[in-house]
Amino acid sequence: MQLLDLTPEEDAFLAAPPAACLRDRLARRLAAVLSARLRMPVTLQALFTPSPAARPGVPLWQPDAALASLWLTRRLGGQRPAGVAPFVAPSLIRTLDGVLAECWLDAPASLPAALAWRVASGLGGVALSLQLPVSTNDMTRWARGVIRHA
Repeated sequence: MQLLDLTPEEDAFLAAPPAACLRDRLARRLAAVLSARLRMPVTLQALFTPSPAARPGVPLWQPDAALASLWLTRRLGGQRPAGVAPFVAPSLIRTLDGVLAECWLDAPASLPAALAWRVASGLGGVALSLQLPVSTNDMTRWARGVIRHA
């Protein structure tokens, strides 16, 4: 029996590094969840992120002030953010944690040191970054805890 040659799409899928797969899956899920929660279409574009000097023991989200303002405004029923939110809403971090935990538990992969995106919407662009722990065991333990408490 002769096997068929792989298509270029199959070759690309098999050649993709695990970190890229995690980054892509997480970006798709984040875009879907943020679009639903903000009640507006959102796209994510990956940005270059230098490796942090020290990696945290758990995932650490770093939304910029514009994203925190957009989240608060849209979640409270407003249309356009005005000013800058003085804090990051815990509901934003819980939402991001939930998406990351589900994505991780669906298909664990190797962990990049950090990820970052430009989140684009009809109201402009904001930034979102994430620092990840070194150990996949720490990541799995954290993800199970997030899902358990959700």
